[in-house]
Amino acid sequence: MSKLRILYVASEVDPFLSTTQVADFIRKLPSAMQDKGFDIRILVPRFGLINERKNRLHEVVRLSGFTVPVGDSDMPVTIKVASLPLARLQVYFIDNEDYFQRKYVFTDKESKFYEDNDERAIFFCKGALETVKKLGWSPDIVHCSDWMTALIPLYLKTTYKSDPIFKDSKTVFSVFDNSFEHKFQFEGLYEKVKNTNIEDEMLGSLASADYEGFMKIGIEYSDIVITTEEEVTEKFNTIFNELPDKKFEYVSETDIDGFYNLYTALVGE
Repeated sequence: MSKLRILYVASEVDPFLSTTQVADFIRKLPSAMQDKGFDIRILVPRFGLINERKNRLHEVVRLSGFTVPVGDSDMPVTIKVASLPLARLQVYFIDNEDYFQRKYVFTDKESKFYEDNDERAIFFCKGALETVKKLGWSPDIVHCSDWMTALIPLYLKTTYKSDPIFKDSKTVFSVFDNSFEHKFQFEGLYEKVKNTNIEDEMLGSLASADYEGFMKIGIEYSDIVITTEEEVTEKFNTIFNELPDKKFEYVSETDIDGFYNLYTALVGE
């Protein structure tokens, strides 16, 4: 069997940042898959809580210096890299001064949800895929986790559908129970999300402009949806009922062989 290439995209990874169960999931699973012989890359945002000196982050000049569109603005992207301790794994950090140079992650010091968290997610998803193109590394599988990565399956099915780097990539979307009550401003949301080959009618799942909307569009456009917690399934039953043809599987977080089999089956090995 050829060496599978898996790209993990998430909002955080332990030990650089750990605020939800996603961080532990992305710390353990990629390492386990590397031990199985897969070629692994990890992409996360460079939130301001991440201490660059302590974690030995450094800028990758050859990858930095490009922009991605978010609405009417072209936002500059800086790429930094560090190694996951004891795992020989490269973690790439997507950075932008306006979006990520803050002392908190999704809420301010008074626990108020940042109004531009939708833009931050859009920027991250677009920036992550452009970074992979600059790497010239073609993933067989793009495994996205939680709402902040939910637009990546959409972009891979539209904007990057014929791109040589991504044309054969399959998408996995992991759902977690990290919901929030905030409702984004609907006006202008579609225009911010849009990329090449995307029309309004493709974005109907986002119409609620909230957490459920982001999760729904991630589920809709991914090739397979998974959860590592059985009780989480019930929280997304409404969405699954609206998308009856969507393939959904439960895989225990500790079931390494289960993930191995899922990945290899997805690419038809």
